Parts: sequence; structure tokens; C-alpha cells
Amino acid sequence: MTAAVEAVPGLGPVAACAALGVPRASLHRMQNPMPQLAEPKQRSMPPRSLTAEERVIVLGHLHSERFQDRSPAEVYATLLDEGVYCCSIRTLYRLLAAQGETRERRDQLTHPPYQKPQLLATAPNQLWSWDITKLLGPVKWTYIYLYVILDVYSRYVVGWMVADREGKELARQFIAETCAKQEIVPGQLTIHADNGSSMKSKPVALKLADLGVTKTHSRPHVSDDNPFSESQFKTMKYRPEFPDRFGSLEDARSFCQEFFRWYNTEHHHSGLGLMTPEIVHRQCAEQVRNLRQQTLDMAYAMHPERFVRKPPQPPPLPTEVWINPPPPKTESAPSDSEEITQ
Repeated sequence: MTAAVEAVPGLGPVAACAALGVPRASLHRMQNPMPQLAEPKQRSMPPRSLTAEERVIVLGHLHSERFQDRSPAEVYATLLDEGVYCCSIRTLYRLLAAQGETRERRDQLTHPPYQKPQLLATAPNQLWSWDITKLLGPVKWTYIYLYVILDVYSRYVVGWMVADREGKELARQFIAETCAKQEIVPGQLTIHADNGSSMKSKPVALKLADLGVTKTHSRPHVSDDNPFSESQFKTMKYRPEFPDRFGSLEDARSFCQEFFRWYNTEHHHSGLGLMTPEIVHRQCAEQVRNLRQQTLDMAYAMHPERFVRKPPQPPPLPTEVWINPPPPKTESAPSDSEEITQ
């Protein structure tokens, strides 16, 4: 190629490369080849490094039965107490890294994968969620305990109790009275809770079994497996009238009585189509939505120009409520063997 470029008469290298379609960089590399690099020198071993025999001895200690699950620091200290010094702790790590053995050497407990609770409610009194929260008492380090059972479908608080302690017998009695008040029959209800001592206690489990109620629990160390109870507690504690401390049990009961009346009968939930929990729990939501639709129809008839896209409609009502809904199914593309019809 170099000879061909030089053979073009009257043309310089740039014009000749352009005429022949040859990159100028290729011509430059051919005319000025890179010098051959010298072979790298073999690095000599530092005089302070361990010999091959010493490395074998140190690895023998690290691989021995008594040290195979010990950290290098533990191996170093144990051998030093026995009057043996092989090398520094950093050198122990370097030898293990050269062998690809720098993972965790100690035996550690591995937790099994816990099944995510996936619970569905399509009507009231099918799925309840319950929890206990602490309310600050009159003085420091004193607490008042609030027990709350919430219907997941309607967000209706079906039962609540204020007590001076958290106990399994109190929880058992509280759940039994709430089920009797709501006329729960065996096989009708699932009740979900976290992993508190009262929730997982034997008296509560036996009472639920006697009532024919299925119990489920959140996964350990998972904060969002009981979201409806946590949301209800947040709504209560963010109310402007919620006090810093309660003066007594009677004070806490008085506040909760007023709060849960407001929560059940006046508080409109966005997840319930802006209905109150009582309306949904009493299964009157469809009638209320029809009345809302009539009001919106009248507004549309009077001023249709104010509704640009379509006639107004009230928010839809819930048809199902999940705790940890399953992931949506993705539609798979048809395979080559499937016939695609037009």
C-alpha cells in the first residue's frame, strides 16, 4: 500500500490517500512502525516475603480443622498465645486472597425465605387486621396500650380497647368479644397481625381456633406486611387534637371514643371512593354512589361546558382489597408455532 501511494505521480500523500481511499493514519503506521517492546523483567521476590515452605505451613494452619471457620485475627491470636508466630494478620489475608478464600469463614445462621402473606378481601368481615400501639402516659416511661381491630375491606374499626398493659389474656378476650359483636361464624374470617408476643401467644391462637378464625402473621422484620393498621395509627397520631401525653386511662378512652366515631362515620377514604368506613361496612356504598351520580348529572345538565372531557362520575368503589397483591401477569409474546390470526 505504501508503494502504491508513492507511485501516484504529482500527488502528495494526502491527495494520494484520498484518491485510493486509504486512511492517512494507516499510511502513517506503515511508514512508522512501532518499536518492539522489550520483554518485561521478571519481578524478584522481596527478601521479607515468606518462602514457599513457610506459605505451605501457614496455609496448613488456616486449613486445619480447628481454624477452618476462624477469622485470620482469631488464628493469629490463638497461635500467638501458643508461642507460634507465622506472619502478620495482613499476610494471612493476602495468602487467603491468593487462594480465593476471602469469603466469610465463620459459621453464620441463615434465615429461611419467609412466605409473603397474600390476603384478599372482597366484602366486609372477611379479613381483619389488628395491632397494638403505645400511647404516652402522664409521666415519662409510662405507657397506655391501645388495641385496635380494623376491617381491611371497609377500613371500619370493628373493635378497640384501651388498657394499662399489653397481655395475651387481654388480647384473647378482646378478639373474642369483637367476633361476637360482629357475629362472625366459623370459616368466615381471616385475622392478620404482626409478630408481637400477644399476637403469637398460645391463648390467642387457641381462641381463634375455637372461633374458626384463620390467623396469619407478617414476615419477621418486614414493616409493610400490616399496612392498614399502621395507616390507621398514623391517621390518629397526626390528628391536630392528638395530645403529647394522656393524663390517665380515662383520658385516653375519652379521646379514642371521639376519634373512632369520627374515623368510622365522618372520615372519607380515597381508597373507598371517598366513602366513610361505616357506609362501606354496612354495604350502603352503591346507594350513596347513585345519589352522588344524580347530583353530578344535574350539575352537568346545568353547565355542560364546565366538563371538558366527559360527564362527571363519582370515584369508583373498591371491588377487592389486598394485603401484598400478587404481581401483575405479563402477556407473553406468541411463539412461532402459534398461529396468529388477523
